[in-house]
Amino acid sequence: MATIEECRSALDKLSDNMAGANGDVQSAAALDRSLSCRITDLDITFVGRLRDGRIVVLDTVEGPPPEKAEIRLAMTGDDLVAMVDGELHFAKAWGSGRVKLEAGLRDLMRLRKLL
Repeated sequence: MATIEECRSALDKLSDNMAGANGDVQSAAALDRSLSCRITDLDITFVGRLRDGRIVVLDTVEGPPPEKAEIRLAMTGDDLVAMVDGELHFAKAWGSGRVKLEAGLRDLMRLRKLL
């Protein structure tokens, strides 16, 4: 099972990858939205913002997020690490229910370019 530190490191790596992206991926990541990433097996949530193509983690809280973020992710720590390391494809994980993504329709349309 991935640790809190490994999950935080994976989010940092994902942020770096998004910041270095070009074209459609860069434009899709260039949102300014509140973001939460719930790690279900650790019962923690990383709370922050997606801003200027980066994920900015502002806090880590126990349990579900205290407020509903505009973009909400939920998955196990192992799935987060595997996705960021390229071992698990996001679209397949999302389609099978291993990863949950909730956002407004416009945001989902933009975020699909990241998939």
